[in-house]
Amino acid sequence: MGLSKTEKFTAHQNELAVMSKALGHPARIAILDYLLKANSCICGDIVGELGLAQATVSQHLKELKNLGIIKGNIEGTSTCYCIDEVKWEAISTTFSKFFAQRAACADGCC
Repeated sequence: MGLSKTEKFTAHQNELAVMSKALGHPARIAILDYLLKANSCICGDIVGELGLAQATVSQHLKELKNLGIIKGNIEGTSTCYCIDEVKWEAISTTFSKFFAQRAACADGCC
């Protein structure tokens, strides 16, 4: 596989790509949906909710945590995860600004 050559793109384009990649798996979206509804939970709850293996859920949680959209606190032998509200808002704003851009087609071609 070739190099992505990220240096050829703007910081904003690279930032959107990283966020998109982290959010680009349905299991991660399901995890976020669950956390939004539950406000917080332990990893075992997520495994039970999604019906995926513990290792699979842990890997997806790791990706979401690397993005910063979730945070986790260790409580005994479990980790309690929740949405990081500041990062959630920042990501929401970034995508909103991106999607608010529109190309004007002067001759009505589109």
